[in-house]
Amino acid sequence: MQQSRKRCVMILFWAIIWVLLLMEEGANSDPQLNLLIPACSPYKVTNFKVFGTNLNATFLKLREKLVSNNNYFATAEQGATYAMVQCRNYLSPSDCLACFEVASIRIRNCSAANGARVIYDGCSLRYESSSFYTQSTGEGHTMVCGNQTASKRTSFNASVVGLLNDLQVATPRIDGYFAASKKEVSGNIKVYGVAQCIETISKSDCRNCMAVVYSDIQRCPPKSDGRAMDAGCFLRYSESPFFADNQTTDIGHFLKNENFSKQDVLIGGLVGGIGFLLLVLAVFFWFRSSRRKKMAPRGDILEATELQGPVNYSYRDLNTATQKFSLENKLGGGGFGDVYKNGKVVAVKKLAIVQSLRAKADFESEVRIISNVRHRNLLRLLGCCGKGAEFLLVYEFMPNSSLDKFLFGEKKGSLNWKQRCDIILGVAKGLAYLHEEFYLRIIHRDIKPSNILLDHDFQPKIADFGLARLLPQDRTHLSSKFAGTMGYTAPEYAIHGQLSEKVDAYSYGVLVLEIISSQKSSDTKSNSDDKFLLQRAWSLYENNRHEELVDETLDRSEYDAEDVRKVIEVALLCTQASAPSRPTMSEVVILLRSEGTLNRRPTSKPILFESDIKVQEATSTSTGSSASTLGSVTQVSGL
Repeated sequence: MQQSRKRCVMILFWAIIWVLLLMEEGANSDPQLNLLIPACSPYKVTNFKVFGTNLNATFLKLREKLVSNNNYFATAEQGATYAMVQCRNYLSPSDCLACFEVASIRIRNCSAANGARVIYDGCSLRYESSSFYTQSTGEGHTMVCGNQTASKRTSFNASVVGLLNDLQVATPRIDGYFAASKKEVSGNIKVYGVAQCIETISKSDCRNCMAVVYSDIQRCPPKSDGRAMDAGCFLRYSESPFFADNQTTDIGHFLKNENFSKQDVLIGGLVGGIGFLLLVLAVFFWFRSSRRKKMAPRGDILEATELQGPVNYSYRDLNTATQKFSLENKLGGGGFGDVYKNGKVVAVKKLAIVQSLRAKADFESEVRIISNVRHRNLLRLLGCCGKGAEFLLVYEFMPNSSLDKFLFGEKKGSLNWKQRCDIILGVAKGLAYLHEEFYLRIIHRDIKPSNILLDHDFQPKIADFGLARLLPQDRTHLSSKFAGTMGYTAPEYAIHGQLSEKVDAYSYGVLVLEIISSQKSSDTKSNSDDKFLLQRAWSLYENNRHEELVDETLDRSEYDAEDVRKVIEVALLCTQASAPSRPTMSEVVILLRSEGTLNRRPTSKPILFESDIKVQEATSTSTGSSASTLGSVTQVSGL
C-alpha cells in the first residue's frame, strides 16, 4: 500500500511540474483539456490493492514512452492491467504530456472500476483489466456537439460534410492514421477538421471505425463544432482553428483510388473491352438456351451474409429461392415463416404496402436507415427488393428460431437460468442502442417473445425494429397510431396513443416476467393463483414470495434468490403505471449488471390487471395489430 501511495505522489508531482512548465511556455501552449467523455466500468476489481499497483505501473510506463521519443501514442501493461494513451498529433510534445498527466488524475475518479476511459480534445486515456488494443468499434460510440450555430448554415453544412467525408476516406490510408485538414466555407470563413485512429488496429478496422463516427457526427451541423468518438477513433470539426496552418495534412493524394496508374487504365480498358464482348456473347447464348431450360439464378443470396451493407436483390432471384413461396417446399412454418435448408440459410420477409411513389420512397429511405443499424442484439438486414406493391427484406437467419417456442411452445423448459438472464440483458442492450445510441431514435413498439430471435449460442436478436415505419400510416417512429400486440403494450399508448421510449420499456418488463416464469402475459390457466402475469408477479413480490414466479422446470440450484428478486424488480420498474417512473433501457442495463439488490424499488403496481385487460381487448378490436399487416417471413436457402 505504501508503494502504491508513493507512485500516486510521484504522478501528482509530475503533473504539478508540467502545469508550471506550461505557465512558463506562455499563451502558445494549449493541451486542449476540454473534457468530452468520462466513463467508468460498472464492474469492480476483486483485489483493488494489486490492481491499483499495476495501474500505477502502467501509467508510469505510458509516461516514459511519451517522453522518450516524443511519442503521441503508447500502450503499456502490468499483470492483468492494460492501458493506452493517444494525443492528437498537432499538439506539441509538452502539451501531449500535460494532457496525459491531467487525464491520468481524472481517470482515477473511477476508483475500483476494472476499466475506464477519459477523452479530451487533446488526448484520450483508457485502461481495462483485459486487452483492448485491437478493438475499433463498440456500443459506447457517441458524439458531442457545440452550443453555437454557424453563421452561414447552408454553406457551412456543405463544407463540413465534404471535409469530414474526405477525412473519413483518407485517414485509414495514411501511416499513423492521423489527418488534419481545412476547407473554405465562404470569404474568410473556414472549417477545420481532424481524424485519428489508434495505431494498434488494422486499416480495415480504422475504416470501419471512421464510418461509425462519421455517421454519428452528422447530427452536429449546423453547430459550429462537433466531435464523435468510438473505441478506436476520433473525429472533430470546428469553425475556429484548433491547430496551426503548417500542421495540415495533404490528403489529396489519399483521396485518389489506391494503386491506380496509367498501366492500370490500359489494363482496365482491355479487361473492360473483353468483358463487354463476353457479355454480348453470354446474352446471345442465354436467349438461345432460355427456351429449352430454365435460366439459372443470377445471384447468390448466400453471399449477403458476408457483405457489410444492404444489397438490392432481383425479384426473380428471391422468387426462385423461395420456389415462388410455394407450400410444397416448406420444411417448417410458423410465425417466423417457412424454412428451406441447404447449408447456409437467410430469411426473406414479404411486406404488402400500398403501391405509390411515396410508399416506394419511404421504403427505400427506411431500408437505408435500418441497414445502418449495427448491434449484436439486433437482427441484421442484408438486402431488399421492391416490385409493384410487394417489398421484400432479406435478413440473416437465426437457427434457434424465436424465443416464444422456448417459453410456451414445443421447446418449453429447455432454457436454463443463465441463458434466460443472457437473453434478458441482451434485449435490454439492443433496445438501449435503438433508443439512445443510434443516430436516430427508433421505438420498436412490438417487443414480445416472437420478435426475439435466437442465434446458435442462444444470444437474442431483436427483429422487426423499425418495420412498422414502413406501413402506410404516419411513417415516423413517433407515430401516435397504435401498432403493437395487446398484453405487451403500455396503457398510455394502447388507450391514448402516447408514444415514447417508455412504451418499449413497458413491453420489455412484461417480456422479462414471461422469460422468468414461462407464463404468457394474458394466460391465467398456467398457474394455481388464477391471475394474469403482471398481477401475479406484483402479488408475489409484495409478499416476498418472488421465487414462486420462476419456471418450475428450472433447477433451484441454478439461481440465487436475490438474483431472482433483482430481475423481477427491474421488470416491475419497467411496468410502472406512470411512464416517467420507468427507467430508460440504458438504466436497465446498469441495474441488471449491478451486484446485490437495487437501491431503486418499484413503488406502484402495474396498471394492466384483469379489469384493464378488457379495455385492452376492446382497443385491440378497434385498432388491430401490426403483426398481420407486416406480412410473412420465409427462411430460404441460397440460389
